[in-house]
Amino acid sequence: MDHKSETLTFKVDNEYDKKRLDQFLSSVYPEYSRSYFQKLIRDGYVFDNSKEIKKPSYKVREGQEITLVVPPPENLEIEPENIPIDVLYEDEDIAVVYKPAGMVVHPSPGHTSGTLVNALLYHFKNISEYGGRERAGIVHRLDKDTAGVMIIAKSEFAHKELQKQFQERTVDKRYIAVVTGMIQRNHGFIDLPIGRSIHNRKKMGTEATNLRDALTEYWVNKRSESENLTVVDIKLHTGRTHQIRVHFSAIGHPLFNDKVYGFKKSQLRSDRLKDLADKVRYHALVAYRIGFSHPRTGKKVEISLNELPEHISSVIDLI
Repeated sequence: MDHKSETLTFKVDNEYDKKRLDQFLSSVYPEYSRSYFQKLIRDGYVFDNSKEIKKPSYKVREGQEITLVVPPPENLEIEPENIPIDVLYEDEDIAVVYKPAGMVVHPSPGHTSGTLVNALLYHFKNISEYGGRERAGIVHRLDKDTAGVMIIAKSEFAHKELQKQFQERTVDKRYIAVVTGMIQRNHGFIDLPIGRSIHNRKKMGTEATNLRDALTEYWVNKRSESENLTVVDIKLHTGRTHQIRVHFSAIGHPLFNDKVYGFKKSQLRSDRLKDLADKVRYHALVAYRIGFSHPRTGKKVEISLNELPEHISSVIDLI
């Protein structure tokens, strides 16, 4: 087998007892889609005690150890797609676009269409492929279900310069979120390392493997004792996966509607907010502003959304 293959072993816990093998793998290794794992299973990359399992429908058992061999990534076929995108700023080197909640930023095996990259390849005649075609123009990420502003590199020069700014943490990333509970301090920091959760590989957490430093700063905008919700303005000093969601959950204030990181409707006090939680598809978090130095001129650029998307504004309007 190719020496660049990665071999991983996962132990089945009670939650996945008697579940399908493809379902189990896509849950514990969320970087790839379920259809991708179905192909790997059929191609002989999944084992139980060195015995190949060839059926995606195979039922796993609690305590069983499943070994997965992840082959080297193939060159993905990434096609331009006419998906509408909102361009907030554009020049020869860069663009700033709005990514809606529910859109994946870049393609991955088994998920090669409908992403922001597919849209960028269609809408921009020139775009940097410095990071590979599957990451065309992408210098930073947002979660699939987090909406907000993103900087896009159109030239390779801009791509490299922007990467430096993110590495040096000089990009000013601002978010607004609605969290459950009453945050008492008007201003504070959450300084908790984050890594891949030891309890569920699909999640990030503070009890985790490969912990990396993570620092979130916040200011309280509004509190509603009657609804048990707080609106916070947030500045990220680091850019860890799911950082804001993990940090506020860790201090006992999960985001409104973030069921992955601890939100429960019972935390809400009014029926109108509980009804809204049923109707709104996404968690209440938006990257509303980004500030950086223009890679070509060095001048400060700051781009903000003119208005917040409905899935968060509808919550704020009720409190």
